[in-house]
Formats: sequence, C-alpha cells, structure tokens
Amino acid sequence: MGNIKMPCPAIIAHRGACGYLPEHTLPAVELAHTFGADYIEQDVVLTSDGVPIVLHDVTLELTTNVARLFPERHRDDGLFYAIDFTLEEIKTLNAHERTDSQGNPVFPGRYSGTGVEFKVPTLAEEIETVDRLNASSGKRTGVYVELKRPEFHEQEGVDIYHAVLDVLTVFNRLGENAETVIQCFDPETLKRFAHEGIFKGPLVQLVLTESIANWRGDFEGMHTMSGLKEVAEYAHGIGPDVNLLENMSGGPSEMVVAAKKLGLFLHPYTLRADSESIPGVNFDALHKKLFVDLEVDGAFTDFADQTRELLKQMGKIS
Repeated sequence: MGNIKMPCPAIIAHRGACGYLPEHTLPAVELAHTFGADYIEQDVVLTSDGVPIVLHDVTLELTTNVARLFPERHRDDGLFYAIDFTLEEIKTLNAHERTDSQGNPVFPGRYSGTGVEFKVPTLAEEIETVDRLNASSGKRTGVYVELKRPEFHEQEGVDIYHAVLDVLTVFNRLGENAETVIQCFDPETLKRFAHEGIFKGPLVQLVLTESIANWRGDFEGMHTMSGLKEVAEYAHGIGPDVNLLENMSGGPSEMVVAAKKLGLFLHPYTLRADSESIPGVNFDALHKKLFVDLEVDGAFTDFADQTRELLKQMGKIS
C-alpha cells in the first residue's frame, strides 16, 4: 500500500475522553477535542433499521440501561443486541460508565455523576460534532472509525461496510488525506475497502494477542513477518495490543521489526492512567517504552490530555 502522511506521533482519543466521561458519548467527543487529540475514535455497530451508531460492543447492556427499559428484549443468551433495536428505541436509553456483567464499574474511579443524561450517538452525529468543533476552533481533528464485528453483522443479514461508507460519503470523508482512518479486526472487510477503492484514506489492521473462534483473521500469524507481508498488501498500518510490542528479552518484537521494515505504521492500544496496560508498567513508563524505546507512530489513549503532556515532556511534540 502507498504511504499516507499522518500526524506522528498520533494521539488517538480512545472512545473519546473516556477516562473522564462515559465512552463514545458526544460530551466525551467534545472533551477529547479540547484536549487536542489528533483523532477521536468511533466504534460502529448497526441498529435494526440499519443506522450506524457509536457503541463499542454489539450488545447494549454493559454501557446503557437497556435491561431496565426493555427487560424482555434480550436473546436466549441473556444479552441485548443493538441490532434488535431501532434507532428510535436506542435513543430512549441512557448511556453510562462501562460495567461488567454483574453491573460493577470496570474502572471504579471514573465518571460517577448522576445528574446528566448521556445518549448513544449515531456515527453521523459524532462526525458532525467533530466537523463543527474543527470549524469553530481551526483544528483538523480526525475521526478513527472501527467497524465492529462485520462477521456478526453479515450473519444478521446486513452490510456494515456500505452503511459506514454511506455516512462517510455524506460528510465528504472518503480520504484523499489522513483526516479519516478506517480500522477493523476483520481482514476481509479491510481488503474490501482496499479493493473497491471508494475510501482512499488510511486502513488499519487491528491485531489481537491470539486468534478467536468465529472471528476471521489469523492474528497470531500477524505477529510475524510473513503474516504482516500479507497485511501490507491491503493496509497502511497496524493497531496491535500493547502487550505484543516487546519480545521476551525486552527488545522490539518480531511484529514491530517487521512492521517498520514493511512501512506499516504502528498505533498500539490502549494507554490508561488508571490501570496497567502492561503488567508492572505504569502510565509514564509505558509512554517512554512506546514512544522512545519502540518508536511507535501513535497510540490509543483513554487520557489524551495526559498523553499529550507526557509527549511534550519527552520532546516528541511541541
């Protein structure tokens, strides 16, 4: 794939400013924009009426009050799937800080206010918000869109690829520059973007630590030079779990070395100030490891403001 010039190091606001406000909500987008993030991330799933909404999971119960408002609408597995609800129904829900399956906060120190109602936004609403903030501030903050579980959506008989592409077309975000990025774990979806060529911006292959049943993609193969050679045929960069970046002796892993040789940029995930992404490595040390020792090209962070400050201290940005 050809090179596309991107901000480096790129500060990617993971699910907006989710270290401070409920993930993917419009206030979290607005706050991430004020933090000076280079990109704000959107995870996208579809409603039953085919509207792309910004939600990390294909289910609703961990980040909304769906179980209280629609207690009978779960499937046999007990989960409430976004694709079983219309946009109108989803707009009646309130979004909240992420919980586990027992209802306990995943990050106990994060937002716990009760006086504000947060909603699940559409992809169009998030892009419109970023565009409006860019226009008023003079910034060129980009969007970093992940298509969630294309295989799942295909099994449900819908095409998330075209649904996302339609929204990007409306907002004139089909590439030609690096202000819109498409990311996905599913290599077949990224190959489709590359082959059809309607979207011309950067494509990013996300990389898990291991392969998962029912997910397309040989993720363990992507840790190697031979696997990444295939990725380089359809993607411009990779987004690996931070735990994949070092070898057993503390040097750069084969994946990191291969990515640099192949010209794939590295945007690892996820930097969190309130929990260790790599066991025994705190937030400050993680930034040094990534941006100084391993020279990654950017990273997903829950705390874009703190990442920006640390990069300034390291002389990586002005």
